Amino acid sequence: MSHDLLRTDLEPAPTAAPDTAGLSPTELGVARAAALFERVDPAKAADLLENVLAEDPGSAAGWILMARIRLVLDQVEAGLDAAAKAIPLAPEDPRPLATASRALTLMGRHEEAVTMAYRAVIVDPKNPLWHDRVAWALLAADRQIADAEQAARTAIGLDPNEAHYYFTHGVALDALGHADQARQALLISLRLEPENPVAQHRLAVLNGESQRAAEPKKRGWRLFGRSKQAEAKASRPEEFMP
Repeated sequence: MSHDLLRTDLEPAPTAAPDTAGLSPTELGVARAAALFERVDPAKAADLLENVLAEDPGSAAGWILMARIRLVLDQVEAGLDAAAKAIPLAPEDPRPLATASRALTLMGRHEEAVTMAYRAVIVDPKNPLWHDRVAWALLAADRQIADAEQAARTAIGLDPNEAHYYFTHGVALDALGHADQARQALLISLRLEPENPVAQHRLAVLNGESQRAAEPKKRGWRLFGRSKQAEAKASRPEEFMP
């Protein structure tokens, strides 16, 4: 399974060209920005969305997409601001809650990040992405690690074929000191996705073959948050987004 810049908390946009017949100008603008984003041009997508949202600041879809794009661009505060605008416009949508949680984690505001992650789960408890976000929010906060492990197991139960959820589970088990179980979780993750360099490195560390260090960026894998400023503010999880 290959990954784009985002593996998120946000449901992936369709890869096929959208049917634009009957769309409003705002909907058309958001669709065009999403297409740019899928073609891995987030800066141009953000520029287009800025114009769309200036004309229609009530577009929940526009703010949700903008929040996602801002995080990809490492513009964390702008991402949080966009997510905050989307939340009251789409209270039934868990995506801006999860995106706000990610941004808050990067900013070191862990209590708020955990709260937002749990709010996403409450809105959509059957989606494993939000349970995974709870796990990473707790891991980044370095507290309630047993709850993080439980959240990771819940995500696996909801989608047992997704490699990333086993990776999260392995990280949580490692944090609990359960090295053997963590190793098994990472092995399952790598069986499902053999080319994941982050999981490879984690397993090598557990096996005593490598020291903990920054994992390589490869094949679209993106460690969550890259700027030195963000690094100084928060412990950054190795989370990735659809």
